[in-house]
Amino acid sequence: MKPRTERIKNSTIYNLYMKILIDNGHGKETPGKCSPDGRLKEYAYTREIADRLVTGLQNEGIDAQRIVPGENDVALFERVRRVNAFGKDAILVSIHCNAMGSGAGWMPANGWSVFVGNNASMNSKRLARQLAQVALNRKVKVRRPSPQKLYWTANFYICQKTNYPAVLVENFFQDYKDDVEFLFSDKGSSVSRICCWKVLRIIKRNIKEICRSLNS
Repeated sequence: MKPRTERIKNSTIYNLYMKILIDNGHGKETPGKCSPDGRLKEYAYTREIADRLVTGLQNEGIDAQRIVPGENDVALFERVRRVNAFGKDAILVSIHCNAMGSGAGWMPANGWSVFVGNNASMNSKRLARQLAQVALNRKVKVRRPSPQKLYWTANFYICQKTNYPAVLVENFFQDYKDDVEFLFSDKGSSVSRICCWKVLRIIKRNIKEICRSLNS
């Protein structure tokens, strides 16, 4: 028999009783996690987006919750413990802003991207592809390792250690000036939220069909 973690990760994730867990990156005391001009602070931006996302999902009747409700950073092992403590099927979406440098100066890298862990399940990869496709449909620049692959693979602790399907979303670059301006625009803030919200809303509306496709 497969280990419990693998069974959970590859089970039907889109069911009527699932919970959407939203993780927002870092904390107000985490050094270097801001734009070079100090306007965009990752902890504050990701928490704002997480709050809007959770509210939007709850308004759609989807059980959603933030795992780090406060402003201070929470260690990764504790974040994972909180996720794995839920005794029901769940999906984890970790929200971040990307950076090429240390925050000391503007850098050339830009765009939106989504990651899964090195040990990602099929459902984690499927969720990542769906998120990336929504971003592409909204005419967002999606960074990808190849034209055919819409998501990146990395050794992100929270994705690798979580018992459930998990993705980490990098909402543009906080050290690329045009990305920062975009994030502060109405369109930018809505893209960060809607890319996740729209996929999960589609899941809710098409639950039976999605379950059948996942089990086929």
